[in-house]
Amino acid sequence: MANKRDYYEVLGVAKTASADEIKSAYRKLALKWHPDRWVNGTDAEKKAAEDNFKEAAEAYSILSDPDKRAKYDQYGFAADQMGGGAGGFDFGGMDINDFLRNIFGGSFGFDFGGFGGGGFGGFGGGDSQPRTLRGRDIRTSVKLTLEEIANGCDKEISLERARPCPDCGGKGAKNSSDIKTCPTCGGQGRVRQQARGIFGMTYTIGACPQCQGEGIIITNPCRRCNGTGLERRREIVKVHIPAGVENGMQITIRGEGHAAPHGGVNGDLLVVINEVQHPQLQRDGNNLFFTRVISVMDAMLGCEVSIPCLDGSYKVKVEPGTQSGTVVKLRGKGLPSVQGYGRGTGDLYVKFLVWVPRKLSRSEKEALEQMRSSNSFTPDLSREDKATFDKVKNIF
Repeated sequence: MANKRDYYEVLGVAKTASADEIKSAYRKLALKWHPDRWVNGTDAEKKAAEDNFKEAAEAYSILSDPDKRAKYDQYGFAADQMGGGAGGFDFGGMDINDFLRNIFGGSFGFDFGGFGGGGFGGFGGGDSQPRTLRGRDIRTSVKLTLEEIANGCDKEISLERARPCPDCGGKGAKNSSDIKTCPTCGGQGRVRQQARGIFGMTYTIGACPQCQGEGIIITNPCRRCNGTGLERRREIVKVHIPAGVENGMQITIRGEGHAAPHGGVNGDLLVVINEVQHPQLQRDGNNLFFTRVISVMDAMLGCEVSIPCLDGSYKVKVEPGTQSGTVVKLRGKGLPSVQGYGRGTGDLYVKFLVWVPRKLSRSEKEALEQMRSSNSFTPDLSREDKATFDKVKNIF
């Protein structure tokens, strides 16, 4: 983590860069460090090109995604621990070859199908390794109260997903001898065609027509799943929600999505947080806000009032002479930061509004008329504090 460079620095763009500027910067780096440009270089140069290419691709995979970019801007590389994906490679289920074809339009004078075996190991999709299929992700949502968000909680989510067939173990055939490598694509699931154009030799890569992109041919398919290796089942998944999450935040549960055909890699479960509005408290980041109305007499004489907090009620003293609009801060009574990242635990701000009665009895009016002329009931205009007013006004 400490050795990682800032993603904006990697692409050479400002933090305010637009999506088009980020894409343009990445295209230039991808072309500069593409392995085809370094085939005649030394081993050190090839290794440097590999590292730089991976670094640029990782930076683009985060900054090109609005959600991941927002989490990275707020939490840095720590966002990966919250499912933000800002700490590692994640192309949403695509391998690096598909990712590059999306960027360059599938034909840019380079072969995007050769990042596997020679020099760019770990990217997948090379000519020497069979294609590994990946299951689809599942996106769902969960409703949380502020009390649950404050403490963190475990939620049980019911979902229907593709799981390995119990009869064939997810392979698509009971006997391994019935599973053959596709002779057309050699197990890659993709076929490549080349043509000479104005930019030189270009390549187009698509799904293999014989195996439909799976890389294998099943000669005697399982009767239960018809060779898919999958069946749909409704299951309960227990998900831990960390304290301090916010509305719209996404938590990624690795491997809990749909299973992949023929023993591939499971997809992920993406849980989106839906925050339920609290009946009394309002939230802004980690801070909470509450408005309490008090009577004129309580404002003048002082009193003690009960304020709702997420861990129960809290007694607050109203000082004698409290003015309408006075704000009191209850330190540490807000919400914690997610996973301890951020500004720590927030505060609860209580705003007091003084209620003035609209109707008075004759005796009440007479009593107030006697007090009207008293110096104690004459406003001290010299104590007006506009700066304080503006500060409190911004809070609410």
